[in-house]
Amino acid sequence: MSADQPVVLVVEDEAAQREVLSYNLEAEGFRVARAENGEEALILVAEEQPDIIVLDWMLPNVSGIEVCRQLKTRPETRSVPVIMLSARSEEVDKVRGLETGADDYVVKPYSVVELMARVRAQLRRTRPAAAGLRLQYDDIMLDAETHRVTRLGEPLKLGPTEFRLLSTFMEKPGRVWSREQLLDRVWGRDIYVDTRTVDVHIGRLRKALCQYGGGDPLRTVRGAGYALG
Repeated sequence: MSADQPVVLVVEDEAAQREVLSYNLEAEGFRVARAENGEEALILVAEEQPDIIVLDWMLPNVSGIEVCRQLKTRPETRSVPVIMLSARSEEVDKVRGLETGADDYVVKPYSVVELMARVRAQLRRTRPAAAGLRLQYDDIMLDAETHRVTRLGEPLKLGPTEFRLLSTFMEKPGRVWSREQLLDRVWGRDIYVDTRTVDVHIGRLRKALCQYGGGDPLRTVRGAGYALG
């Protein structure tokens, strides 16, 4: 499984529903984390930092609305898209869900095909490279679908790790990524790699980006990590 696959957290207390959702998301190429209640969801979000959360409203103990409210008040999880699932079809309930911070609201019973389309739509907004889109930063162009990168119109040769690093930086220009965050996103959580490995690959990426001239677009932030621009 590729480390840069987007992670979807499915929060659903009904086991059958949870498995159907997980199966379809995995078939679409996502990595899936599962939680069966609100407390477990909040713990998993802190550990996994998913790219998207599919969240059932009706959960035991901590409701989906409360989970959403907590996530949207925390700076570190505020930008993670939440798609709320609910059997409540009344407009007042939908408004309440969206006002709590949900990015989308899907009424049960839902079409799995439609839900997958909505997941992909949220992903295009937050992880454009993972959705196969083209990214541009200054004179650097990255085509996520064909895995091609050009700078000043010249094709650059990048290894797969350098390509994933550049995708990560280009999705959020200006954001400072720590070495640990880059390890999770680029190498994957389950693989043990020394943080110094990040520095080695950053060095390779810098060399590749500057091979036809142009300044170094990567910034080293002392004691914090790296950023693009």
